[in-house]
Amino acid sequence: MAEYLNGVLGRIDETGWIVQTVLAEGLRPPWAYTAGLSGHGRPELVVTGLDPGLSALVLDAVAAESLTTGPPSPGEVLQLRGGPPMEVVALDEPSAHLSLAITLYGPDVRALQLVHADESGAYPWSLSYRDGRGGQPVLGVRGDG
Repeated sequence: MAEYLNGVLGRIDETGWIVQTVLAEGLRPPWAYTAGLSGHGRPELVVTGLDPGLSALVLDAVAAESLTTGPPSPGEVLQLRGGPPMEVVALDEPSAHLSLAITLYGPDVRALQLVHADESGAYPWSLSYRDGRGGQPVLGVRGDG
C-alpha cells in the first residue's frame, strides 16, 4: 500500500491531482473523483453515473480551472464544451466516498459534486430525469450549503 500511495503522490506532484475511478457494480453506478486538489487548498471534485473516460475528461477540465481561477461554488451551473450542463453540489460527507483523498489528506477533505443534466436538460432531482430511471446519485444537498 505504501508503494501505491507513493506512486499516487508522485503523479499528484507532477500534475496537481489524479482521477480515481470506481467501476459500476450491481445496481451501483460508477463514480470518479479527484485526489490532490486538497493539497492546494481546494475541494476535491466528484461525478457519478458517467463512464470512466468521460468522468476523467470532466474532472480534469474542472480541476485545472479550479487550480487556475478557484473552485466552482455550490449552486453554480457549469457548461463544459460539448457536454451537458452541470450543477455544483457540496458533498455532505466526503469521507464516505473519497477514500483515497481521505487517506492522503485526512478527514477534513471538502468535496464538490458535478451533477450533470440528462439529454433533455433535467437533473436527478427532477422526476423526469432519464425518464425516471435514475443512475446518478447526488451525494449532497442541492443549494449553497
